[in-house]
Amino acid sequence: MNAPDPLASPDRARHDGAEFAGRVALVTGAAQGIGAAIARLLAARGARVALLDRQAEAVAATAAGLDATGLHAAAPDATPSRHLALGADLRDRAAVEQAVETAEARLGPLDIVINAAGVLHLARAIDIDDDAWESSLDINAGGLMRLCRAVAPRLAARRRGAIVAVGSNAAGVPRAQMAAYGASKAAASQYLRCLGLELAPLGVRCNLVSPGSTDTAMQRQLWTHPGARDAILGGDAASFRLGIPLGRIAEPEDIAEVACFLASDRARHITLHDLRADGGATLDA
Repeated sequence: MNAPDPLASPDRARHDGAEFAGRVALVTGAAQGIGAAIARLLAARGARVALLDRQAEAVAATAAGLDATGLHAAAPDATPSRHLALGADLRDRAAVEQAVETAEARLGPLDIVINAAGVLHLARAIDIDDDAWESSLDINAGGLMRLCRAVAPRLAARRRGAIVAVGSNAAGVPRAQMAAYGASKAAASQYLRCLGLELAPLGVRCNLVSPGSTDTAMQRQLWTHPGARDAILGGDAASFRLGIPLGRIAEPEDIAEVACFLASDRARHITLHDLRADGGATLDA
């Protein structure tokens, strides 16, 4: 007899408000921006969420806000301890492993892991200093590796789960003054794809969502003059940059929707995939 189809079961046929009911998720970079938007969306759709960020006070405030805004109401098993803030630095292997241990002890076995932590150092390729280069690689690529090293064996042992990384379209398309960022995101992308290949036979999916320009604190580092936002939309021939065909800067919630789709059962046959969410800015290059 064939196994039941999870997409056909009552639990998986529910509306979005309960899509992740009974699931436990860990989101990094969750104090602000895309990471916070992902955490909010997961919570709104019923997940118990562990929010990890090196900004301990900020991530605690974000976690508290999940319950304060009533987002837990979609799930019948909501409790005051439904969500958990974890202050940890992805550069610290021991801290990452302890955070994962704490998340599972407090909320239950992880089903979903989404890495949205990252840094951006702007400099011409010939001017990058060692600290900026090493920081980019250590956080954007090394942080993902340390997180996956802590969570992947747990998911593999249970033969289920989804890992999603927030990448960047800069991983595949050259950008002026973004050599360190682009290189680190390219390294992270290839790491996750290799990991996904190894985990696929064990029932664990690994995917990326690669945003373009998104209205976050990181993006606003690039808006150094009054016309910067319009230049992003229209393109800049001097820097060999195309515009955005859809004519809008993404909101963090746009990227959160894609990340949550890739983490959901709706994407159950998708792995090793890099889904660009950049409004057409790279012409799917």
